[in-house]
Amino acid sequence: MVAKEVPKRLWRLPAEPRSRLGSEIQVLDNSRECVTLSVVNCIVISLLLAGWLGTSLCRAAAPPAAPLSRPNVLLICVDDLKPLLGCYGDTRVRSPGIDRLAARGVRFEQAFCNQAVCAPSRNALMTGLRPSTLGIYDLGTNFRRAAPQAVTLAQYFKQHGYRTEAMGKIFHVGHGNHDDPVSWSVPHWNPKPAGLIGGYVLPENRPASSAPATAQSANPPSVPARRPRGAATECADVPDATYADGMIADEAIRRLRAVKDKPGQPFFIAVGFLKPHLPFVAPKKYWDLYERASFQPHPIPAPPRDAPSFAPTTWGELRQYSDIPESGPLSPDAQRELIHGYHAAVSYMDAQVGRLLDELDRLGLASTTLIVLWGDHGWHLGDHGMWCKHTNYEQATRIPLLVCAPGVAPSGARTRALAETVDVYPTLCELAGLPLPAGLDGVSLVPALKRPSSAGPKPAVFHAYPRSPRGVGELIGRAVRTSRHRLVEWKQPGAAPETAILELYDYEADPDETRNLATEQPGVMAALRALLAKQPEARPQVRVPRVSSARGATERTAKPKQDRAAMFARRDKDGDGRLTREEFLTGQPDPQEAPKRFPRFDADGDGLLSREEFIRAGAPSARP
Repeated sequence: MVAKEVPKRLWRLPAEPRSRLGSEIQVLDNSRECVTLSVVNCIVISLLLAGWLGTSLCRAAAPPAAPLSRPNVLLICVDDLKPLLGCYGDTRVRSPGIDRLAARGVRFEQAFCNQAVCAPSRNALMTGLRPSTLGIYDLGTNFRRAAPQAVTLAQYFKQHGYRTEAMGKIFHVGHGNHDDPVSWSVPHWNPKPAGLIGGYVLPENRPASSAPATAQSANPPSVPARRPRGAATECADVPDATYADGMIADEAIRRLRAVKDKPGQPFFIAVGFLKPHLPFVAPKKYWDLYERASFQPHPIPAPPRDAPSFAPTTWGELRQYSDIPESGPLSPDAQRELIHGYHAAVSYMDAQVGRLLDELDRLGLASTTLIVLWGDHGWHLGDHGMWCKHTNYEQATRIPLLVCAPGVAPSGARTRALAETVDVYPTLCELAGLPLPAGLDGVSLVPALKRPSSAGPKPAVFHAYPRSPRGVGELIGRAVRTSRHRLVEWKQPGAAPETAILELYDYEADPDETRNLATEQPGVMAALRALLAKQPEARPQVRVPRVSSARGATERTAKPKQDRAAMFARRDKDGDGRLTREEFLTGQPDPQEAPKRFPRFDADGDGLLSREEFIRAGAPSARP
């Protein structure tokens, strides 16, 4: 036989296949002497090497060899979704679509929002800035009031050559707030479900039509701006596309098919599903997935002991619905119905996510697309006697966060690395190979994606919620959450640290937050307050500037020019981008004449007013 020289690099085999060869191979360390192999031995080496590689690949799914170049981005935002999902360990909920997505990427077990309410949380996602940095904690203040030059996540990708599109709820639109047109390559799209009144199919669930005076008397005098809503739930035997989320999925699928035909430009598509936000409306087949009797009220119906009295929520959002009492606890049956409704709404939304994944696969786009699924905040389902979000507690602040990054992240992995909403912006930038913008509050989570078992890039995350206790004034509850503890520091912005009212929770010793431990663990308190002290002081709520009185009495008494865009946003209570007849008529100063204006404004005769139709107010369109 002829001696063959085998380069040393070929011998960088794991110990397992080398040991199998035994005495058939002689490896001479630290020398360049040749190794004599028989033809049979060469075959043995090849077979064993191939067998070892195949066995190793079967043991764990490995990521592709290299990250993608200019990958597409599919950002899925879900309203009011807590980690009540099969992939997060819940054994009752039916969520096969999102579970399938989790099997493709990395699941963040300890991800948190930056404020447990829609607009500030979505501001954090899209600007990479925490509410405490912007000074916006309410629903109605647009983020550009605080940061007019901010470059949003979508806008940044657009500047780097991406086609950016959005449908459904991405920014919070409503309560005086509005979308951000500069973020998108084409106008944002919102569904207009036909035949629904107030978002309901069944007449018995719809809100009662009422004139302003009637509406005032039908609500507590302490909340004069509130208007009656319909039922908190609806179970109707209708197709998925009857409600908004089915329509949003339909539109997203159309957009994916369109971009498939434009391979030269990467896409950034943001899809915002509305459920499981109230009201819990979903087709009957999703309600039928669950037995209502199997749901039980939460076993801990009281707030944490020794917590500040103002820290819990009074769940005013839920109390606006017609079948919910304006005060007092809910009956056990009412609690079961709401828990059932939340599960049904989750499963309905999940089915739409599954449809997106199916289409992504069918089009062959999955291997070139980064996918992020993000919930804007959690939701109290009766724990601590609370419902809705609006707190700094675990059930309101913990969120689902799934990242599928072909070529970077392994499939089906979980990580305990801490993450917060503001981290999504820099993470997507790094994954797409874009330079990281300066001035963001978040950090890239790519190290955790590459090594899910690592501790991650940060020791703590931060969030906040405002309260205005009577006689105390405006407080900001700044919170720091580590892997084990949460500290909440309630104080006025800029006030001395010693004025703070404190909460401390230990999630290893007390995972249900039954006691405020602020006075019992001084060492932990000191360490967490030191972390919080390294953060910038929370800004107070941004106030919309008023016209100066120095301009004179003539201007003050003159009839102001109507801002019809702002008027539309105030009337669009559910933020769906169109006004029903009831929304249009509510609060009109001339209730006898207002009904005559609605058909005149409704240019396309579909029974709904788009933003453009409302602003034109019946005037001819300027378009050719």
